Amino acid sequence: MTQLTDIWPVLGLTLTTPRLQLRPVADAHIPAMVDAVLSGIHDPDASPFSFPWTDAPREELPRNTAAHVWHQRAKTTAGSWSLLFGVWQGDDFTGCQELMATTFAETRTVSTGSWLKQSAQGQGLGTEMRTAVVLYAFDFLGAEVAESEAFDFNSASLGVSRSLGYEPNGVWRHSSGRGHVRTMQRMRLTPEQFRRPSWSLKTAGHLAAARFLGLEDA
Repeated sequence: MTQLTDIWPVLGLTLTTPRLQLRPVADAHIPAMVDAVLSGIHDPDASPFSFPWTDAPREELPRNTAAHVWHQRAKTTAGSWSLLFGVWQGDDFTGCQELMATTFAETRTVSTGSWLKQSAQGQGLGTEMRTAVVLYAFDFLGAEVAESEAFDFNSASLGVSRSLGYEPNGVWRHSSGRGHVRTMQRMRLTPEQFRRPSWSLKTAGHLAAARFLGLEDA
């Protein structure tokens, strides 16, 4: 019988760190993801997101969250893709870590975005999950550059970037469309700059996922 991972092989990909397991969000994970979102991600007056999706009314967040998962999955092609990993600590869905690329075969560049529910913040998990996808991008997918960006007030995200060896790569002014203009800091990392962890990344399902993403030689 055909399995879902035969149709969409990235759903069989798993990245494992000392404390976490990262798996692309499947439909069965969406309720746990919604519960994490509803538990709270940030203070109401300090959204870290360039698109303030968490500002929606609480009753709309479950539908919006599910739609985002499906949208990110649907726009994935062999050349340009978004891997939206659910981050699990044991049986607890703690947040999401996204790994994205556009025309990857030419640029060999990835970008990342992430969030953790508030109860999981301040424990170093943000660093661990970012490290996982950067290791995967450099060592398994053959990326040559990893990029990230965060508002200048987002000390947690920028601190993760600096701890891993990212260097500042310019700023730009971002408007939320609601009268708020803020400064966004871009960060850039190469394999040579990367401050590698003392632990090794464990993977499962990589070859099938890489072929699906158009990386036959990864």
